[in-house]
Amino acid sequence: MSLPPCPVCQSAYTYEDGANLVCPECGHEWSAQTGAAAETARVYRDAAGNILQDGDTVTVIKDLKPKGSGGVIKQGTKVKNIRLVDSDHDIDCKIDGFGAMSLKTEFVRKV
Repeated sequence: MSLPPCPVCQSAYTYEDGANLVCPECGHEWSAQTGAAAETARVYRDAAGNILQDGDTVTVIKDLKPKGSGGVIKQGTKVKNIRLVDSDHDIDCKIDGFGAMSLKTEFVRKV
């Protein structure tokens, strides 16, 4: 059985220690069940530090003026059923009166 390389330093000399895998070169430990995928999973947090997930409802905490639009998204606007994406704007959503939009997590708070 071949063990996966270390996700931090890519060393091939990993070994098992109970339920964990250990790298002797850099000292990194990780779970053998989840492997490196859990180490690289991105966690999205709102302005208050709460963890966000797909389908959450959030509130805008600051007036936002979208580029190319004549309107303003007012503070307190609720946005339902968000979708998290891996780009410079972390949230894809639809806002009533504005349509499809991308927001940054730093400007929202989980409801």
